Amino acid sequence: MEWLHDLFKRSPEMALFLSLSVGYAIGKIKFGKFQLGGVAGSLLVAVVVSQVGVKVDDGVKAVLFALFIYAVGFESGPQFFSSLGKRSLKEIVLAAFMAVTGLATVIIMAKLCGLDKGLAAGVAAGGLTQSAIIGTAGDAIAKLGLSAAETTRLQGNVAIGYAVTYVFGSFGAIIVCVNILPKFMGRSIRDDAIAAETEMLAGAAALGPDQQAAAPALVGRIYQLTSDPQRTVAGIEYANPETTITIERVKRGGKFIEVGPDLKLQQDDIVLVVGRRDAVVSSAPLMGKELYDVDGMELTMQKREIVLTNKEFDHKTFAQIRDETAGGARHGIFVTQISRMGNALPMKPDTVVQVGDLVSIFGAEQDVKRVSARIGDVIVQSTKTDFVYLGAGLVVGLLVGLLSVKLGDIPLTLGSGGGALLSGLLFGWYRAKKQTFGAVPPGAVQLLKDLGLAGFVVVVGLSSGLQAVETIKQHGLTIFGVGVVVTIVPMIITMLFGRYVLRYDNVATFAGALSGSRSANPAFGEVLDKAENSMPTVPFAITYALANVFLTLLGPLIVALT
Repeated sequence: MEWLHDLFKRSPEMALFLSLSVGYAIGKIKFGKFQLGGVAGSLLVAVVVSQVGVKVDDGVKAVLFALFIYAVGFESGPQFFSSLGKRSLKEIVLAAFMAVTGLATVIIMAKLCGLDKGLAAGVAAGGLTQSAIIGTAGDAIAKLGLSAAETTRLQGNVAIGYAVTYVFGSFGAIIVCVNILPKFMGRSIRDDAIAAETEMLAGAAALGPDQQAAAPALVGRIYQLTSDPQRTVAGIEYANPETTITIERVKRGGKFIEVGPDLKLQQDDIVLVVGRRDAVVSSAPLMGKELYDVDGMELTMQKREIVLTNKEFDHKTFAQIRDETAGGARHGIFVTQISRMGNALPMKPDTVVQVGDLVSIFGAEQDVKRVSARIGDVIVQSTKTDFVYLGAGLVVGLLVGLLSVKLGDIPLTLGSGGGALLSGLLFGWYRAKKQTFGAVPPGAVQLLKDLGLAGFVVVVGLSSGLQAVETIKQHGLTIFGVGVVVTIVPMIITMLFGRYVLRYDNVATFAGALSGSRSANPAFGEVLDKAENSMPTVPFAITYALANVFLTLLGPLIVALT
């Protein structure tokens, strides 16, 4: 293995990408219904690769994790702030319950297995994947008044316990959140993620990037008028004010004629009708024979998203706006969705819109341009990332992570991860509010999440895998076994508490909350991968922030109680 050691010494980044590649390949393999997933697979491969001796700078781990957690916050910021309040009470209770259960499990196992204060605190830090416990426990040990040699020994044992148990602490949380929880609740994370997203979208179907409705809401049809309608274009279009259609093109005697509201239609005219499915279907008897292929009747429609800035429409209902813009003002335009801070509003007459809402409209090019100018600012879709906004958000988050306050003698801090998450939430919320700057395309956000998390986990495995294996050889499997119990038991108990007491009934949101209450970032990454949308993020963000505080406080408590 000497040649591998030399190779990875010259190019440690090769070890990182090798672990990612092989790990994700292993993660795709199914063992019955069980599947590791890419993050867990990468962690295991990294531990194996670490045995030849690989050193990766800790700065790489810090950068990758900051990118991951900031992207998570940025994506879910709008939903996070709209979810605060009574609806977040369950997450607060769940995070507190997890911390109490974790504390009780560590103390009981330490008493049963004869672990000293240092090993007990180290097992808690690793088994619960909360590295801050190392610092708070070490400070507490230093204040016990022990001899210098004993203090050093106990503080060293904290690091030993952490090194032995951290790898399974990450891996075990993935097993519980991604494999055990869905089987326990009898549903898949993906199905419940779709259900949660559909509910958030006010009942609209949540479609993936490669999906489309078999029967779209907006349709176009070509008809040949079989009788003399004796009606104008406007007369047909507004025959039913509640179900408007538009006549976009008229062909008469083989020639196209200009369409206007006063144009009187004649028998044998060929017309292109566009509108909502129910309106087009109900208008069919007025038209006549449907045609399927008429030369020159093709029309390209456009969809645009516009930020509502016109104060003329602020705090008015759909019905009021419809009445005020009747006739030509809204001719040919169909509003497909209005959303506020990422949440779709119900398309009902009494729904009130506000400046800052995102309006999605559909229509012919000339109609879209005309109406867009009146509504507000058009969102120009781009594949480019606004690195000014992205970089500023990360800097703010990392600065916040440096702040520290003391609770007695215990220093409390969000750390770089908590700071980046909070900043991502705020910057994502503000971006959703303004929309005209700070673009980070969905593909870029996904790449930051995937590469950031998987890369972070690989660096952890490469850095601590060799030490963990060597420590197990020296100290036996007792510490490792205790770590397994500390990892699994609190999560299982909290899972039961969340299901039967807090009444979580959606697997996707529950998995997000459960992984956050354990500050289990690798598990959360796998949950997101299974969900294929951001629904687990909001509960995760709440419990993750609380877990950073609650679990950090366990260090001195474990030292005092063991």
